[in-house]
Amino acid sequence: MNDRNILEKANLRALLETDQVDRIQDRLNIVDTFLDTEDHVTLEELFRLLKKKGYDYDPKFVRQCMNRVVELGFAQRKQFEDQPVRYEHRHLGRHHDHLICTKCGKIVEFSNAEMERLQVQIAASHGFHMLQHRMEIYGLCNECLAQRAPLMPLAMAKPGERVEVKEIAVGVGGKSRLASMGLRVGDKLEIISNDGHGRLILGHECTRLAMGRGIAQKILVSLSNAPADAICKDES
Repeated sequence: MNDRNILEKANLRALLETDQVDRIQDRLNIVDTFLDTEDHVTLEELFRLLKKKGYDYDPKFVRQCMNRVVELGFAQRKQFEDQPVRYEHRHLGRHHDHLICTKCGKIVEFSNAEMERLQVQIAASHGFHMLQHRMEIYGLCNECLAQRAPLMPLAMAKPGERVEVKEIAVGVGGKSRLASMGLRVGDKLEIISNDGHGRLILGHECTRLAMGRGIAQKILVSLSNAPADAICKDES
């Protein structure tokens, strides 16, 4: 345990003693285990880490303990999209934001002093005194991006991705329907919604399109670096 964590544990012990709660040492054992990992852990993951150390605490007690640790300001409860609730360290005087991979769930912390100053300036320009903020950037990590095929069915594209239509392998009826939608090879699309089951909602030239999953499986696309305004070519 590093010096910062030792100090935080001593600080927490003092606050718990002030609260006059029971089982202080058990609570500190849980906090020790939490502080030993730099990951964003779920309660289930924390249970497993405790068991590896030989502790067999009731899940309800662990949850209660972590809720109190959050209330006292030593941890933060995070709810990222499509992920269970996770707990991360909360170090005083240090702010960071997150990159979240939508495929494997990897979470990367980052901080940027220039970006922090810019956010304060933007808030001030609108007459706001910023008290707190958070930034979450969703995308694909390097490992998951490397696994993506150069061409893939449109149905596999993730929400937020921008893609370019490379090939349309549908029958006469499908081609007629796509033609009526104005969809052609070379068009840029933004994936607005794709839950992996029902239809897709796509952004195409300032219009939102609904497309069935069957036909989306037969449209081959590649990832595009086109900016968002390239998807919507507003001529007004």
